[in-house]
Amino acid sequence: MDNANTSSTPKTSSDAMKMIQKDIKAKWDKFSDQELASLKSRDDLVTQVVAKYGFERPQAQRDVDALLKGREIGLRA
Repeated sequence: MDNANTSSTPKTSSDAMKMIQKDIKAKWDKFSDQELASLKSRDDLVTQVVAKYGFERPQAQRDVDALLKGREIGLRA
């Protein structure tokens, strides 16, 4: 039996989170590394984008959804 790929990972891996944080920083450069590391969810990111950039919430949600492309933030064990 090959056990190499038996662990399913429903939680966002560290590498995936780093990639998401890099993408967020590239689009919205007002985020510090500490702020990026403390993001807990997609909704948390939307709230932060609204606060930092003054976007209307629906616009921030569209921008965040487009950036994340279905990926999730902060789902760690």
